[in-house]
Amino acid sequence: MLLKVHSASVVGVRAHILDVEVDLSPVSHFQYHVVGLPDTAVKESGKRVRAAVRNCGFEFPRSGRVTVNLAPADFKKEGSCFDLPIALAVLGLTGEVDPARLRGWLILGELSLDGRVRPVRGALPVALSAAEHRLSKLLLPEGNASEAALVKGVEVFAARTLPQARALLGNGGDSEPVRVNRRRLLSRRPPGLPDLAEVKGQRTARRALEVACAGGHNLLMIGPPGAGKTMLARRIPSILPPLSLEEALETTAVHSVCGLLPRETPLIASRPFRAPHHTISWAGMVGGSSIPRPGEISLAHNGVLFLDELPEFRRGVLEVLRQPLEEGEVTISRAAGSVTYPAHFMLAAAMNPCPCGYRGSARQECVCSPLQVSRYRARVSGPLLDRIDLHVEVPELDYRELTSSAPAEASPRVAARVSAARRRQRERFAIRSPPIFGNSRMKAREIDEFCRLDRQSRRMLESAVERLGFSARAYTRILKVARTVADLEDSEEIQTRHLAEAVHYRSLDRNGNPG
Repeated sequence: MLLKVHSASVVGVRAHILDVEVDLSPVSHFQYHVVGLPDTAVKESGKRVRAAVRNCGFEFPRSGRVTVNLAPADFKKEGSCFDLPIALAVLGLTGEVDPARLRGWLILGELSLDGRVRPVRGALPVALSAAEHRLSKLLLPEGNASEAALVKGVEVFAARTLPQARALLGNGGDSEPVRVNRRRLLSRRPPGLPDLAEVKGQRTARRALEVACAGGHNLLMIGPPGAGKTMLARRIPSILPPLSLEEALETTAVHSVCGLLPRETPLIASRPFRAPHHTISWAGMVGGSSIPRPGEISLAHNGVLFLDELPEFRRGVLEVLRQPLEEGEVTISRAAGSVTYPAHFMLAAAMNPCPCGYRGSARQECVCSPLQVSRYRARVSGPLLDRIDLHVEVPELDYRELTSSAPAEASPRVAARVSAARRRQRERFAIRSPPIFGNSRMKAREIDEFCRLDRQSRRMLESAVERLGFSARAYTRILKVARTVADLEDSEEIQTRHLAEAVHYRSLDRNGNPG
């Protein structure tokens, strides 16, 4: 006897629809086999399924050979998500479930020994794939139902236990699917974000933050300890524009496959802010291990990756950022195949001007030799610095600035200008495919079309390139930043003042590239 149930396996951030084929053959004693490139967790499913079925009061074959085939068999299947479809297929073979009721369903879930259905990773990518393959009914653990219900075109049914899953199949269309209000979820804003009004002074750095957020540009802040670099970076989320629905679904999918999506938060509605410690490994940064999982750069997708004390990160960890910063994705290759994760993030980094941190300080004498300073700065390579659009100096504050009671501009006002600039960019790039969400993602074609300069601006940029020795990559990034500065002023054309501000943000190039 043979019964087939639809299920899915997540590879990267995409789900592959597969068939769970269960065959029951008569033999004198009980045997259980799984084929189709299963990992250890899949092979152990037999013990969980057998215990769950019996503990729920159903009959499980005491003899016979149960063979489970996960088709297609040309890629490795991992995890415990096939327990529920295997159990329901076995119940179909023993007559506890009408086999006709299993047709057209996509089923996923891990079983506890007492029959409870436990959540699994990657429910949102599974629902997206189900909609693409026109599988309209999903049976999932209760803890995953809300995130899967975000996808239009599929009906999601939630099960807490194996008997409830059986009952849902038996009821057919009588049960109500899970529903969520996507608009309401997307409108949620995280409470208590730090406000820019709390930052004393640092007018230039505040302006650089606004420009960076308006175009999605990478930013490096250089200044002595205590100048406020980390404080400024922590306030970036308060001025970032809200996520679009498409961006929110992409971000949620990454967190879903990592198992980091809270049950009460089925949709990531605010831009992520990730701040890994400088001791992180390259696998932790870009993803990897024997079973590839997204790293910090993918968890920061559509958000911010903040690297404090940038030169303290291992050289290899920093160098692996170069491809994602350029291409917006990262590919991890293993013997079994390659996995690609999205990695469109805004890099915000901070560093001291020298090892002791006080080079150029009026308060404390620097004890570093020129050679030590050169070696310290050389930890951040020239090619990586080229990929950072804005280099801004954050000087130490004097007593008057620290004690000033003058109110600084609050985050909501800055965020309004940032959102207006992003809105202009969305309208400008509306017909582009794939979609462009900010000026930082422009390619050569868009730069040629939307970053045209008049004669005076071209002469000024030519002079700056020749005098400061900008690379070709730095040149294009200056144009992108200038386009963003113009957008903040609602200017259709890039003016000379916009270009001058963009050039000003290449401080490390002006002072001599340490790479």
